[in-house]
Amino acid sequence: MAKTIIVTGASKGIGAAIAEFLLDNSHNVVVIARTEQPLEELRKRYPERVLVLVGDLGDLSLAQKAVDSALSRFEALDGLIINHGIMDPVTGIETSDIGEWKKLFDVNFFAAVAFAKVAIPILRESHGCVLFTSSGVSTGAYSTWGAYGASKAAMNHFARQLAVEEPKITSIAVRPGVVDTDMQRQLREVHSAVMAAKDNDKFLGLHQAGKLLRPDQPGHVMARMVLDPPKELSGKYVE
Repeated sequence: MAKTIIVTGASKGIGAAIAEFLLDNSHNVVVIARTEQPLEELRKRYPERVLVLVGDLGDLSLAQKAVDSALSRFEALDGLIINHGIMDPVTGIETSDIGEWKKLFDVNFFAAVAFAKVAIPILRESHGCVLFTSSGVSTGAYSTWGAYGASKAAMNHFARQLAVEEPKITSIAVRPGVVDTDMQRQLREVHSAVMAAKDNDKFLGLHQAGKLLRPDQPGHVMARMVLDPPKELSGKYVE
């Protein structure tokens, strides 16, 4: 039986891989991102099973719109994958702009809260699943990654909180690994000058050695997970 899943950050990388897997397996997907063209290409390929929403995830009204659209079009909602995120500001705490931290938290964290909040009544009834794309930096620290790491640590806690409050919903924060995405490219090409040398060398070395994961590797695992949620992992941060 087809399920209906909302995927944020679905235009590229892990999100695109998740959406492709779900659609290839005959499920319905509400895809959300800032970049319209890749989403429209998905809709052309799967016109009966794709609903496109384009917007900045810092606009918290997108959450209600996404849930309403899923129910209107597909009459169901079985899962939510919070996969979007931004990395800027990448800078030391002393030189950081608090306004930029707030902007990042609006996108990375408060959007996740907004989506989960409006989806709870539906997912409770469907015994659905919420997956959060987390990061290894949520449990560690890299120089100049303070805002991003803090937002992911907050996300991990929110996943635990959701699991405690809503036992009928499976809530999991997933560390996807070091994946060959635009974020990794930005680290190499844009942020390397402000990162600690050892951190820059680590990520550059993984890229040069061909050890970055393909987006479909974690993406397909997460897609399977949202379709058949492992209840014993609810509230956990998993790698």
